[in-house]
Amino acid sequence: MSLLITDECINCDVCEPECPNGAISQGEEIYVIDSKLCTECVGHYDVSQCVEVCPVDCIVHDPNVVESRDELYAKYLDLSRKPGAAAG
Repeated sequence: MSLLITDECINCDVCEPECPNGAISQGEEIYVIDSKLCTECVGHYDVSQCVEVCPVDCIVHDPNVVESRDELYAKYLDLSRKPGAAAG
């Protein structure tokens, strides 16, 4: 699954720089995660870095974007091959 930031977000700015794929950005009201770029840090880290640093635990699995660990790893490989993409 991709991750999702809930409306509990306090805009503390700690999650965005932790994302190795650049999937997190400032939305209209709170930070948002681009599911096309989110690999839950598979391929980079053992645990999702944004979840680790979030002080209010507002980052959860997105029930609308269900992906297996193998699918997340395949996405990581695809993203790491693209020019300008963050490689780990």
